[in-house]
Amino acid sequence: MSDLKQEFEQASERVKQLDERPDNDTLLKLYALYKQGAEGDVSGERPGFFDFVGVAKYEAWEKLKGTDQKEAMKRYIELVDSLTD
Repeated sequence: MSDLKQEFEQASERVKQLDERPDNDTLLKLYALYKQGAEGDVSGERPGFFDFVGVAKYEAWEKLKGTDQKEAMKRYIELVDSLTD
């Protein structure tokens, strides 16, 4: 496993240990960066109109379309680091 991938996985575990729940915007950034880093560009159908949370998550991930997976991993790690310091 590469060092970056290992750091990424460790960051995903550390984020679960936060003392306080981040605000919704930060949660969406975490979600989108994680998905982009783990899976690449957004896939699947956009959730239905009444699935507000699903739509917000989909749109946050969609905004990262074209972002390199390694870059998304680095940004995710940096965001988690800023929340855990």
